Amino acid sequence: MTTYGTTNGSAAVPNGTSGDEEQPLLRNGSSKPRSVVSRLRKQMTAEVSRSWADVVLLLCYVVTGLLDSASTQVWGAFVSMQTGNTVYVGLGLASLIYPPTNARLYKSGISLVCFCVGSFLFARFHRYFSPKRRWVLCVSFAAQTLFIVAAALIVTLTKPSEDKDHVGWTVLAPLALVAFQSCGQAVTSRALKYNALTSVVLTSIYCDLFSDQDLFAFQNAERNRRAAAPTLLLVGAVLGGIFSHSSLGIAGALWTAATLKAIMVITWFFWPAEPSDDEE
Repeated sequence: MTTYGTTNGSAAVPNGTSGDEEQPLLRNGSSKPRSVVSRLRKQMTAEVSRSWADVVLLLCYVVTGLLDSASTQVWGAFVSMQTGNTVYVGLGLASLIYPPTNARLYKSGISLVCFCVGSFLFARFHRYFSPKRRWVLCVSFAAQTLFIVAAALIVTLTKPSEDKDHVGWTVLAPLALVAFQSCGQAVTSRALKYNALTSVVLTSIYCDLFSDQDLFAFQNAERNRRAAAPTLLLVGAVLGGIFSHSSLGIAGALWTAATLKAIMVITWFFWPAEPSDDEE
């Protein structure tokens, strides 16, 4: 009697097709998701290109101006530029000898300490996982965004004190959170080898800008960066001043800064990568 199907022990199925012959089709169908994951992994572990990355760092100056302007107006302390806070701490320590003690001692002191701790942690995070790796930059700026969001929620959901010298947790907690994340921008400038664009220092930029022997040259990329940095910080400072005097208050400045940081996260996700050895 003639047997239809295969003779290798596989079970016969209609139309003379064995179960084994269907397996490659199933495997091919499941390879597509793995390729998507593989491409995503390759993208996230790639190092971002430095080309034009200074544009993102310059945008950080707007955030710095926005936050420092609003925080000094409302809280009486900086959250990014720690030179001013160091002077305020010095004046506060002097007030211990000649009372009354200045409330800026506590506010500026908290901001300065949190900035230093943040610098310690952000720098080690970047160094441990590779400074320019895409996912590292995305996580860094996502963390900065979340810290600002947390500060914005505290300010939005609590009633502000009418006393400008108030040093309760509703002031110190958001101040500490924003100061902690501010150093992430400076650490990124080091990671991308744009050491001058820390977004927390202007004095050295002013000096380097106006002492540049090619100050009036038609093409001078360094001059352009140095000129753009204080200009953008000034724009942010004006916005921060407007927010702090408006009905939105410092909460408006914080939510705006968080939005800008979130945009930077998306920007790093789509930023071009450095060419790999295979592509070269």
